[in-house]
Amino acid sequence: MAVSSRDEYVYMAKLSEQAERYEEMVEFMEKLSAATDGTELTVEERNLLSVAYKNVIGARRASWRIISSIEQKEESRGNDDRVKTIRDYKAKIESELAGICDGILKLLDSALIPSAASEDSKVFYLKMKGDYYRYLAEFKTGKERDDAADNTLAAYESAQDNAKGLAPTHPIRLGLALNFSVFYYEILNSPDRACNLAKTAFDAAIAELDTLGEESYKDSTLIMQLLRDNLTLWTSDMQDESADEIKEATKPTEEQK
Repeated sequence: MAVSSRDEYVYMAKLSEQAERYEEMVEFMEKLSAATDGTELTVEERNLLSVAYKNVIGARRASWRIISSIEQKEESRGNDDRVKTIRDYKAKIESELAGICDGILKLLDSALIPSAASEDSKVFYLKMKGDYYRYLAEFKTGKERDDAADNTLAAYESAQDNAKGLAPTHPIRLGLALNFSVFYYEILNSPDRACNLAKTAFDAAIAELDTLGEESYKDSTLIMQLLRDNLTLWTSDMQDESADEIKEATKPTEEQK
């Protein structure tokens, strides 16, 4: 693939992002990835890929949560006909969610993870793999949910092992800790492990805060704030089902979310 063509895919992905046409942004980044002949994506390229998929999946996750909330309300009112209609509609959203997750997971396993040469890129992609299996676990049930949770755990643990070579203040390592702790809390219903992981990561980063370079200071401190927000939320009252939103890494600067 000619460099000009690769640059063109990047440019088109950026245009799509500016126009908020994220499905097309995904398409451009998938084409770029397929045309790299097994070479590693640049930091800019992998961040664009992450942003594209994050926006596409994020819209559906938000829709699913809203529909699920409406479903619960209609169920409590005994509106069985409405509940059936809602469930049919929710199934459509779940099908879209599954398709998006399957797409990026296949790309990660077939190309992105095998071609990852640097330590930070390996952690980046393994964390991404954990994230998208976690999104599957959010709406799957029964054995499918168990399988998705098992795959999430395996990916995050592998990412964690590879992240040991990164500084505790590294944005990718912090983003991994943030999302891994959310997995423990939301999917495995294990607030103790969630708090322990988040606190360990936060404390380790605080201890080395003075070594942070200006380049990553803003990104790292932002994720540390999200870790602290979640810790405050989780420890305030673990028995109380708070309506506050649990924070997870969402932007490439936070992950690398």
